[in-house]
Amino acid sequence: MIYPEDLYYTKEHAWVRRKGDRVVVGITDYAQDALGDIVYIEVPEEGTQVVSEEPFAEIESVKTVSEIFAPITGEVVKSNNKVSESPEIIHEDPYGKGWICVIEMGDPSELDNLMTSDEYEEFVSELE
Repeated sequence: MIYPEDLYYTKEHAWVRRKGDRVVVGITDYAQDALGDIVYIEVPEEGTQVVSEEPFAEIESVKTVSEIFAPITGEVVKSNNKVSESPEIIHEDPYGKGWICVIEMGDPSELDNLMTSDEYEEFVSELE
């Protein structure tokens, strides 16, 4: 598994890449692997207000349907509709082209509640 060091992580297996007052959000390599073949993903619409630790998107695989929880509170300013059209992108490039949305942060200090790469790697190792 890959856990890029420049990202923040949640216990619900989302990743966050900070870009100024905005964050790019996706699901981790661990999550996409655990889900199996992803057949559908519903990304949030631009303008949607999201609240940290509340569902804001849905992903469906051949195994299950899961909610994706917002890692941070704010407004969705960009959605990646390409993953809705071709969900396999998430498997191919979960930390690049497989991003879900961009959120304008309401409170950047919420990033302090997320895990570092090392903390997430340790968290995942305890799950296995």
